Amino acid sequence: MVELNIERLSTTVAEKIKPFIDEILNKYSENIHSIHIVGSAVTEDFNEKTSDINSVFVLKKMDLKFVELIAPLGKRYKKKGIAAPLIMTPDYINNSLDVFPMEFLDFKLIHKTVYGDDILGTIDIKMDDLRHQCEREIKSKLVWLRQGYISSEGDRKLLLEQFSSSINGYMPLFRGIIFLMGREIPVRKHDVISTLSIATGVNTDIFEKVLNIKKGTLKPRKNELNTVFEKYYEATEKIGHLIDEHNL
Repeated sequence: MVELNIERLSTTVAEKIKPFIDEILNKYSENIHSIHIVGSAVTEDFNEKTSDINSVFVLKKMDLKFVELIAPLGKRYKKKGIAAPLIMTPDYINNSLDVFPMEFLDFKLIHKTVYGDDILGTIDIKMDDLRHQCEREIKSKLVWLRQGYISSEGDRKLLLEQFSSSINGYMPLFRGIIFLMGREIPVRKHDVISTLSIATGVNTDIFEKVLNIKKGTLKPRKNELNTVFEKYYEATEKIGHLIDEHNL
């Protein structure tokens, strides 16, 4: 019989996620291949007050009844910091590695298996697939930054929210680039940013600044936001050029 194992999680995360998983396993366990906690909840970056707990439920085969079971739980557990889980199957994972190599690299690096087999730990990422996705992602972020800055119309609060919401999405991209350059991939966000700078030669101080804006430890004045945007955009663009020119 497969048992739930939350001993590798922090006490805070374990106490929050256990009732959610228990409720699901009590109602639906026969088709569950494995359950994995992913993202900041299994790192030192986890903030009990602001971080959600993210998970991946791998089913032996897709079953919409499971989706129907999960749906009503969302509102109740969201208030407790439990994000809606991602639902996959082994076949979906195997058939999606070429489409989402960056995301699956992050899952492979940052996860704890609490139920069933560790399927995420055996993922094999192809370098060509990852390079193509990193190239697409960096170009998409440049478009997003331009459009987001225009749509904010100079609203300080909106700009700060956009900066804050964007930086987490940079982390899987940065880890992907670090992987492409043959470096050991850090887990902590600050370490990712510093390693990226060493690996690429690009000054990444602005990403550190935006990360601190998200944490609330840095609150730039309105007249500083233009400079933050310009440096954020320029650093993103330089990394994009690096991917293009060196064919990482």
